[in-house]
Amino acid sequence: MGKVSLKVTIAGRSYPLNIKEGEKDSVIAAVSDINKSIENLKKNYAVKDPQDLIAMTALQLVMKNDSNAKSVSVDKSSNSMDAIEKALADLSKKLDIE
Repeated sequence: MGKVSLKVTIAGRSYPLNIKEGEKDSVIAAVSDINKSIENLKKNYAVKDPQDLIAMTALQLVMKNDSNAKSVSVDKSSNSMDAIEKALADLSKKLDIE
């Protein structure tokens, strides 16, 4: 897979990127999410400085990512517990038979 040049705009500023061809859609979606978050913050808070808006957006996205990672970890932990409980139940049945 080759590299492609892409120019994105975040908070009114353009940034040239060189990315893998397969990442283009993800990057465009991420830029769109960032710009939407910045616009939302502009509407809801009296913050005008683009750098402040970008910092606040970065904080929100990192916190959201951490929250999602923790919920995935809990789901995996829950699945592990289910497997352990099943194994214990199977072992109990075998011990009762003998």
